[in-house]
Parts: sequence; structure tokens; C-alpha cells
Amino acid sequence: MGGRWTIYYYHRFPLFLLPNQTPQILNLKSEPLFQIPVACYSDHCLNHNLSHSPIKPKFSSFITDSQIQSEFAHHDQGVARINNGSFGCCPASVITVLQQWQLKYLRQPDHFNYNELQKGILKSRTIIKDLINADHVDEISVVDNATTAVAIVLQHTAWAFAEGIYEKGNAIVMLHYAYGAVKKSIKAYISRAGGDVIEVHFKFPVNSKDEVISAFRKALAKGKANGKRIRLAVIDHITSMPSIVIPVKKLVEICREEGVDQVFVDAAHGIGCTVVDMKEIGADFYTSNLHKWFFCPPSVAFLYCRKWSKCLDLHHPVVSHEYGNGLPIESAWVGTRDYSTYLVVPSALEFINRFENGMQGIMKRNHDAVVEMGKMLAKAWGTNLGCPPEMCATMVMVGLPACLGISSENDSLKLRTHLRERFGVEVPIYYREPEDGEDEPITGYARISHQVYNKVDDYQKFRGAVDQLVVDGFTCTHLLD
Repeated sequence: MGGRWTIYYYHRFPLFLLPNQTPQILNLKSEPLFQIPVACYSDHCLNHNLSHSPIKPKFSSFITDSQIQSEFAHHDQGVARINNGSFGCCPASVITVLQQWQLKYLRQPDHFNYNELQKGILKSRTIIKDLINADHVDEISVVDNATTAVAIVLQHTAWAFAEGIYEKGNAIVMLHYAYGAVKKSIKAYISRAGGDVIEVHFKFPVNSKDEVISAFRKALAKGKANGKRIRLAVIDHITSMPSIVIPVKKLVEICREEGVDQVFVDAAHGIGCTVVDMKEIGADFYTSNLHKWFFCPPSVAFLYCRKWSKCLDLHHPVVSHEYGNGLPIESAWVGTRDYSTYLVVPSALEFINRFENGMQGIMKRNHDAVVEMGKMLAKAWGTNLGCPPEMCATMVMVGLPACLGISSENDSLKLRTHLRERFGVEVPIYYREPEDGEDEPITGYARISHQVYNKVDDYQKFRGAVDQLVVDGFTCTHLLD
């Protein structure tokens, strides 16, 4: 056949149409979940690709700025949302698919649960497996949140202490800047089971990744003192507050050299924020939320378990009918609930692929923009960034003027509320306790995020708010509890 074919996507399946054909010729009456306009391919191109690998559609045009703003028109337009890191975002096209899944369940739940749910979750797991370069789909479990994934791994470790596999006093290592909920989970599971907890301390601001590596080695030496063993290392890929990209690959290598039994990377901000490659990182366990930087609605995350046979030893903390069938199956059914967030991963990927270079392009775009905005704010306030640009991903810590008088975590929370309620700026504030001998230390840092919907005006609004506070002679003592 001569001529050129047009490829449309209907429910993510390719339709190969002859010149001048349209989808209506096929009498497709139902609405597609998502339809992507793509370019044309010649007969030679089609024949070549079909015999070797699936065709990756090329867009005739990538998403425009106006289309991006339309996708996020449901955001409060009066608020500068520069805190994507806390709660993420979801475009309108994915929300539409989410609602369609919810209605499909409500329309006929018996059919949905028995014939569609598990197939849909398997499709999401397969996509995640490919995105993170895992070996097997059974290494991937979909869970509701990274906090749940932490509970799964720590529960497994706690059982090892309780059953005598690990001796009392054996250690677990974690970063001092680990997420607060993770620290409490370690206390709830590990400390109560008799494990010793060693924290990795390093200074903030951070000047180089070598500071983190050196501090990590010291913590491992402490954990191994007097012949003790380190059973688990919990390492953040990107710390939350303060936000820093941790050299996880190097830390995992050190753990292997030092005989640490297992390594768990807590990457709540990982996928969509920085490069995630399981073969490169080499951890035993890795978790990341999909609702923070991967455009899924809240809440959905994955837990990777290296070598799928190990997943048989892990269990979901909510015990249901699938107990004992392996974590991927257990996690896919923990009783009647709304699983629609688990099912929109393909649609989120379709949204991502509307951008030039897909997820890699988005990450570079966000990284470059957030560093630029961070430098602009630091220059305006005469402060500094919390780490070098190469240790930032899509979030940056920016020092606030010392005259704001941030002297406690409570002050940082009150200032965050004040910025939101008075100025319409959503941004988290971090309190940094000053060290002895510091002259006019910067005790407050703002963690700014950049996602595709953000504009320069958002950061200028934040700058204007802080400038106004300085002009007014404001300090945190003016804020009531």
C-alpha cells in the first residue's frame, strides 16, 4: 500500500488509518478515556517498527503554555502555589479519567471488582516497572502512600527482631533529616522491637555531597561498634525539609561494602522529580509517591522490592483476603475502597508524554526554573540557597531575611500560615537552629517548588510578600499562637 497512514490512540490502543480516514469510519460510539493526536508515519516506518518494537507515537505538536494553564484551571488562581512538593497536583485530563473509573465502579461494582480492577492495577504496575528499570513486574506493588510502604518494610524488620532472627541491639540507620512520619514509624516498629536507631547527622546548609557521604560513613561505624550489626539502612533519595538530593547510589554502595543487611530508599519525592533507576541505585526496597511529581491524584505510590521472591516475605499492614499471596497481590486488594487512583497511572503518563522529551524534559524544565527562581529570591533578600544547584531537583531551599525573627519550629508554622492567609502564598518554612558563634545566622528557609503550572509571577508574589514584611518591621513575635 502506498501513501501515508495516520495513527490515533483510542483507549491507549493504536488505530492505523489510511489517508483521509477518520475514527468515525470505525463506528466507535463510546467516548475514549484519552485520545492523543500524533503524527503520520509512512508504510516503511510502520512495517519496520511493528516487526521489532511497539511504536512510540510522535506528537505533531507538544502541549502549549495555554493548554498547561487550562489543565490546571481548577487551581485557585489567587494563590501562588509554590509548594507542589507537599501535596502534588493533578491535571484536568487525569481527573476526568479518575472520575470515569469511579463511575464505572459505581455503575456495576461486581463486574468491576472481578473483571477490571486487577487488570487495571497490573497495567499500572507494568508501566511503573518500565519507568524505574526494574527486572520484573512482580517487584512492583502499588500502595496508597509512601508512608504505607515504610510501614510494610519496617513491619518486616520488626518481625525479624521479634522472632529472634535479629538480635536485640542490632542497629537501623536513618538520616537525621528523614521525614517526620518515617522517624515516628521507626520508633513505633524498630525501637519497640529492641532495635538500636542511629541517626546520620550533617550540617545544613550543605556545601557538597561529600559532607553527606562522610557523615554516613561515621554513622555506620557507630552502628557497627562493639561487634553489632546494621540490619537496615533507611535513606532518603530527596529529603523533605530541608530539601536536598542525597547521593543514594553511593550510599547504597557503602552499605554493601560495610555489610548492611538491607537498604530501603524512601523517595516520597522521587519519580517525576529526579532520575529513578533501580539497576543503578541497587537498593533492596524503594518507594515513591505518584501523586507528588507524577501528576496522579492523591493518593497512590509504589513499593519496589528487589528480586520479586522477597515480596513473599512482605505483607500489607492491613490484612485482607489476599494475605499470603505476595505483596503485589495483597496490596491490590485490602478491602472495599476507592482504587481509582491506582488505575490512572497510564493516563498520567499520557499527560507527561505531551511534553517534549516526556518526563526527562519536565524534570529538566522544573529543575532549571526552580534554581533560577531560588537564586532570584536569595539575591533579593541577601541570603543563600540551602545547597548547590546540583543537589537540588525540583525543590530549592532559600534563606529568608534574618530580621523576620524565626526562632522556633512554631514560628515557621505561624509564618507559613500568615503568608498563606494574608498574601495568598503557599510555601513551607523550615526552622534551622543556629550554631554557636554564628553572626546573624539565617534561621528560616523557604522550600520553593516548581511544577509545570508555575509562572514567574508566583515567585515574584512571594518576594513581594516577604519584602512587605521587612518594610513593616514584622517579626514572628507579632504572630499569636
